[in-house]
Amino acid sequence: MANPRVVAVCGSLRDGSYTRLALGHALTAAREAGASVELLDLREYDLPVYDPDTEDTADAEQLMREIREADAVLLGTPVYHGTISAALKNALDYCGFDEFEDTTVGLLAVAGGGTYGPTLEHLRASVRAVHGWALPHEVGIRNASDEFDADGEFLDASLETRVRKLGRQAVEYAFIDPEPITEHAVQ
Repeated sequence: MANPRVVAVCGSLRDGSYTRLALGHALTAAREAGASVELLDLREYDLPVYDPDTEDTADAEQLMREIREADAVLLGTPVYHGTISAALKNALDYCGFDEFEDTTVGLLAVAGGGTYGPTLEHLRASVRAVHGWALPHEVGIRNASDEFDADGEFLDASLETRVRKLGRQAVEYAFIDPEPITEHAVQ
């Protein structure tokens, strides 16, 4: 089987983003597990607010193609008011079944404070709505400014382990068949 292609979509537009740092660690683990990897940094795309009555922009088409051609996708977002960033939501609005159906998706939420649970649930619901397959293992990072050193390395080894596991699982499950086992198949 070919090595999978794993892309990570960074939903943070902030310079020095902890979301981008964490996704970088996950992608490193994915690359070490044999994948080709790419960070899709939404700061580099011109994505007007999604309007279904206008033609897609070239940048939207490029983003959609990158996601569609991936074997696994990591979605990373900062936590804004208990949900995902507007930048990531807008990018996901351009995407649909063609980009995500039967695709393995890893979820990562990075909070400046202590709550990330609802954000991960919103991401999971979005993936489910377009028939993606969200990995059961997901990562939430609390108090992100306290979790990285000046070089962008994790201060907490167990958190680093969780983030790297997300990257490895994206590779391990990239080609999974998400169809449920039917009663007929069991007989």
